[in-house]
Amino acid sequence: MTNTIFIRDVMAKPVTIAKSAPVTEALDKMLDTGLDPLVVLHHDEVVGTVSRQKIVEKLGARHSSEVAPTTIHVSNTIDTEFTIVYEDQELDVLIPLLQNQAKLAVVYNEDNKMVGQVTYGDLLAKMIPDGDLPSVTDPHHVIEAGERMVHLRRKMVDEKIGRYVVMAENKMAGLVSETDVAVALTKFREAVDDRHQEHQIRNILVKDIMSSPAVSTDVNSSVSDVVSLMLSKNISSLPVTDNGKVVGIVTRQSLIRAL
Repeated sequence: MTNTIFIRDVMAKPVTIAKSAPVTEALDKMLDTGLDPLVVLHHDEVVGTVSRQKIVEKLGARHSSEVAPTTIHVSNTIDTEFTIVYEDQELDVLIPLLQNQAKLAVVYNEDNKMVGQVTYGDLLAKMIPDGDLPSVTDPHHVIEAGERMVHLRRKMVDEKIGRYVVMAENKMAGLVSETDVAVALTKFREAVDDRHQEHQIRNILVKDIMSSPAVSTDVNSSVSDVVSLMLSKNISSLPVTDNGKVVGIVTRQSLIRAL
């Protein structure tokens, strides 16, 4: 007889941020915990989530260059639509919700009080997709190391792509994500005088902010080994290579879709 798995069996303690907190505090907490998005609270009530994607959109906006990142609040980047589940529901209820673009589910008890959250990582720690690595691999997107960061940020916003494989001389030079852009924008806005930002920001190149060397995996690796690597190193994506050539990318989201 198969034991039924309930949402309470996989949920973790919620990681929250106040609606009134600066986005820099939210970003720091994301980096410290490796979580994205965070649950946003207002007077102890859940009012939405905040993600790195929203922070990148806000910090990169022209009107935001006139104010310091520490004065931009989470309330300006909040996503008020979020997924709710209950701790006594079976896990099968949650899986399609996370497969349908939700990155996080807020867990409530029977008294409608928040008691936890479930992320991709929480679910993958309990369940691993069947099949080989190509079956859970997505097409990858590339950008040149010499491209400007402002162009990268625009591509991320317009194309809704959270990470790019960085190429230099037809070889993988690194990986650049929304996290790298958010951190770079925050440091730049804090360090450079408002009068010079519009010009100087164009001097920042992708190679200046990318993560290098990129942690990657061979196409013949097992899915279980890839999941273990991602969870142990707290990373959300891995370029997949075949004889040294990048052939795709596996992400926590692509793994969840395969469950």
